[in-house]
This record gives sequence, C-alpha cells and structure tokens, in this order.
Amino acid sequence: MNRNPKTTLTDNAQSKSPAALPKPRVAILIPCYNEELTIGTVVCEFRTELPDAEIYVFDNNSVDRTTEHARAAGAIVMREGRQGKGYVVQSMFRRVDADVYVMVDGDATYDTAAVHGLLQPVLDQEAEMVVGSRLHNSSKSEFKKFNRLGNRMFLGVLNAIFRVRLTDILSGYRVFSREFVKNIPLFAGGFQIETELTIKALERNYRIVEVPIHLSSRPDGSFSKIRHVQDGMLILKIILSLFRDYKPLTFFGSFGLFAMAAGLVTGVPVISEFFRTGLVPRLPSAVLAVGLVLSGMLTMAVGLILHTTVRRFQELEYQLRTLGVGVRGGTPTFKQ
Repeated sequence: MNRNPKTTLTDNAQSKSPAALPKPRVAILIPCYNEELTIGTVVCEFRTELPDAEIYVFDNNSVDRTTEHARAAGAIVMREGRQGKGYVVQSMFRRVDADVYVMVDGDATYDTAAVHGLLQPVLDQEAEMVVGSRLHNSSKSEFKKFNRLGNRMFLGVLNAIFRVRLTDILSGYRVFSREFVKNIPLFAGGFQIETELTIKALERNYRIVEVPIHLSSRPDGSFSKIRHVQDGMLILKIILSLFRDYKPLTFFGSFGLFAMAAGLVTGVPVISEFFRTGLVPRLPSAVLAVGLVLSGMLTMAVGLILHTTVRRFQELEYQLRTLGVGVRGGTPTFKQ
C-alpha cells in the first residue's frame, strides 16, 4: 500500500522520459529607444539562435523607425509610455508570460550566440539570474575608458557594501527564471535598473551566475542614450538607498559609531581637564561631545530596530515565496 501519496512536479518529471518533459517557453525581451539602425539585426540574429522563442521589442517613445524595423524582422512590438529603461523592464516583466526570460539591449553590441551559455544555468535550475559579464577576466569587451572606469567604481562600491565578488553589475544581457521575474519588486525608472536587479537578487538569496561575454562597439550612426554624470549619480544613489533599506544596522551603525568616536575625541580633553582641575572651562566642547555621543547611540538604536523589522519582513517574504511554489506544484523540469 502506498503510504506516501504526495509527490512534487519535479519528482514526477524525473520519472518521465526526456521526450515527455515540457519544452521551456523562452521570451526574448528587448527594450528599445531610437535603435532603427540595429534592432532588425538583433531580432533576426536571435531568431536564428532561438527559432522557437518569442521575441518582444518594447518601444520607449522612439521617434525614428524602430517599431517598423522590429515588426518587419518578426518581433512582437509593445509600447511603454513612461520614459526610462527601468519602466520598460517593469512593463516587460509584468506583461510577458514565459518560463525563461532573456533580456538584451537592442544596440547590437552583445553577442547573440552567447545566449545558449546564458540560458543553460537557468534551464539546469542552477541559477535564477544569469548575467553576461563584460568585465570578466576572459571577456574581450570594447569599452570606452570612461565607461570602464565608471563600471569598475560602481562594482567596487557594491562588492564592498554587500560583501560579494561580482564582476559586472551593469550588464544589459541577462537571463531570468520565471520565479525571479514574477516575484522581484522593481521601482527604478532609469539605467539604474540593472543595479536594482542585482542587489535585490542578492538580498533575496537568489542564485546569480556570471557568464563571460564579449561586448562590441556600436555601429556607425548609433549612439548611447546614457548620460554619464546624471545616470552615474542615480546608480550610486540606488546603491546607497538599497544599502540603507536592506542593511540598516550596518548603514546606521556606521554613522552612529562615527558620531560616538567624534564625541569621544571632542570630550576626552574636557574630561581630562575636569579630573585635573575640577572645572569645565570649555563648556561648548562638553556640550558638543555629549550631543555627538547621544546622537550616535540614538542612530545605532534606530539601525537595530530597522534591522529587526527588515529581518521579520524577509522571513515573511520567504514564507510567501515557499507557499507560492507549493501552490504552483514545485519547480518544473524542462527538456533540454
């Protein structure tokens, strides 16, 4: 008699022959803004590499013939009226239904043949997000010096804050699992969206795999939409904002310790003179020292309270994710 009637979808799939396993539905997501020179090439190349995939081009208020070229190449064209790559990604994740998602820029700088290597970790259920790393040691990317310097700077800040060893956080060539796409909350509106994707994946313990890719130069006549100073400040801002939101004890604790240390430095001479003479002649210094120490203690207390709150919400989110997987019947296994 069978005393263990409960089985998961994965268990059932493993008992089936490879021919009986479902084939994953792959969606190619291409955010576009004025890419008429390259979008047709990108769509055709991905159609060659993944003939069964559905290719979606999300137009972000282009004023050239981007949409006409995309349709002519066989892509499904959708529109996002809010200006900014982050809003386009939010719309893509919400409106497209698939098992595996490939996100790539429409500027023809990424190698379409590399998509198979990016897909494999997700298909093998070894990762929820795969990043095409342009800065990996084995990558041969054609970066402008200023762009490379900016990428390295942001990478260093993020790796130091979140204690990871990633090689590329701004790559626009990524593959996602369905679980990741349908459960990750996104709010960034501009080019800082890749940073938000990376940080939120880290904080939710999603598995990230980096695969080295090569980045080529834009073709003649095609121009980058990135505003280096303004977008750079937005990227740095979102790194610090998410650092504050997801690691409040470290964020506020650092400021608190600094304030307390400054208070002690200011107050030690006052205390020393008081023990030596019994007088407090430098009253402003004494008041400043007390204020700094109290402010530091209060800031650390705020960080501790927020840390406890964040941990409780993380536990709740994990339980909801687990419940959602159970309702859906587990993680499906795909035919390779």
